Amino acid sequence: MIDRDLLQKYAEDISVPLDNNMLSQFLVYAGELIGTNRQYNLTAITDPEDILIKHFIDSLMLLKYFDLDYGTKIIDVGSGAGFPTLPLMIAKNNKLKATFVDSVQKKLFFIANALKRCGMEAELIAARAEILAQNKNYREQYDVATARAVAPLNILCEYCLPFVKVDGYFIALKGAEDEVPAAMNAIETLGGELESNVSYKLPNGDARRIVIIKKISQTPTEYPRKTKKITTKPL
Repeated sequence: MIDRDLLQKYAEDISVPLDNNMLSQFLVYAGELIGTNRQYNLTAITDPEDILIKHFIDSLMLLKYFDLDYGTKIIDVGSGAGFPTLPLMIAKNNKLKATFVDSVQKKLFFIANALKRCGMEAELIAARAEILAQNKNYREQYDVATARAVAPLNILCEYCLPFVKVDGYFIALKGAEDEVPAAMNAIETLGGELESNVSYKLPNGDARRIVIIKKISQTPTEYPRKTKKITTKPL
């Protein structure tokens, strides 16, 4: 099981205070992740300390660089096992209006169970992002879209920016490599403007990067394109 005190310390180090209830929720989440991962693959990261640092703290780093207000409407694209948004929901005392989107149903089943065990609720949608983003009920309806290690940044922008309302933000949690220069055409084409591109290190020394893109104009209606075009002819 993850070290409760170490989680609290690392979170405090990045100015994200966690109360006893939040810490208990993280322990429940970790237990669900480890247990479910024995049945089917959710994550290659299974060591408790690695879960603490590479999943939980990495997700919470978003709050060091971006202030998520209570009531923020956030969509997590390619949610996987719920990172980064489920940890953000815990840290924000379940005051975020969250939507999780993934094309793999079993991953959403896991998120649904983890949310229930933690006493939280969110909208869960089994769909491909490029299809859902053409639905008027979801297109440009969110204050924030987020994604973590799903695809190269230029491709992620096409999946995520269409969900973001004008004056909202797309926040990408990435690895050490700076993908912004190769993504600038996509950012601008899809109605975005680079606000910040920050590199940082996790407590174990691993390098990471957070990219914050502001939506300054509507995304042209032809985007997102079909998956094959997005991946074979990225912007």
